[in-house]
Amino acid sequence: MQRKALYALLLIGLVIAPFAGVYPVFMMKVLCFALFAAAFNLLIGFTGLLSFGHAMFLSLAGYTAGYAIQTIGLTPEAGVILGTLAATVLGLLVGLLAIRRQGIYFAMVTLALAQMVYFVFLQAPFTHGEDGLQGVPRGKLFGIVSLSSDLTLYYIVLLLMLLAFALIVRIVHSPFGQVLIAIKENEPRAISLGYDTSRYKLLAFVLSAGLAGLAGATKTLVLGFETLGDAYWTMSGLVVLMTLVGGMSTMFGPLLGAFIIVLLEDRLGDIGGGLAKMTGIDWFNSLGESVTIVTGIIFIACVLAFRRGIVGEIVARVRPLQG
Repeated sequence: MQRKALYALLLIGLVIAPFAGVYPVFMMKVLCFALFAAAFNLLIGFTGLLSFGHAMFLSLAGYTAGYAIQTIGLTPEAGVILGTLAATVLGLLVGLLAIRRQGIYFAMVTLALAQMVYFVFLQAPFTHGEDGLQGVPRGKLFGIVSLSSDLTLYYIVLLLMLLAFALIVRIVHSPFGQVLIAIKENEPRAISLGYDTSRYKLLAFVLSAGLAGLAGATKTLVLGFETLGDAYWTMSGLVVLMTLVGGMSTMFGPLLGAFIIVLLEDRLGDIGGGLAKMTGIDWFNSLGESVTIVTGIIFIACVLAFRRGIVGEIVARVRPLQG
């Protein structure tokens, strides 16, 4: 009951956010990264597979959707669907190779394949190399609803993300999701019970890749561009950070982690300027150029003090009080 109340409050906050002075484009960026982190959490938090290459799905979907909308002239919904399908197919191909290994070997295979995809994007003509795709038009939804308004696009993206999050919740709480959790907890026992764990892990990997692709395609539509930064290994590390900071194996944790990291990246300079005015210390003005340092400090603090992540620690401390 408390969880439902929390989700209801979150939904109300998201609905009224633009009217509370929150920039819609910023919130859409947060929602896209929140879905990206939730998709990654489906893999690591509920299946126990650590991927260091999830950036390839985010970027492939972004490039595919951007190219389809800008060059081919597809409608925005067709571009997003095509980008999501491209990421899903790549997830199937990568998964067939990666799930043959476990632990650090699985992580290294995904990292190596992601770096291969990065260098393909670096040289491919349709990505425009280091310049990236620029000026991707938003167009009209179904040829009717213009997406030029940030507010209109925000509520469409919000609806899309809510449906995606509902799908993740359904997956986790389904019999399929319970098998994934069993695989994470004790794979040999799951095998002894007759489950084909390789098939379950492959399907989880493909679902995670597809959802990450949906986040990437939607982000390109929102921002109007796609760059190599989304394909680089640091983006894969960033989604790991989002998940760990918020709370792995929790539903709300990746959303909170994504909000914190995106907020720091977009607003750290403004926060530093405000602190400089309040304290008179000029060093705070340079905070905007030290995002990686600040996020690194947050990561270290979470590892040392909040090993379950922010939401995980809250749940762990509240649960005994309820008992």
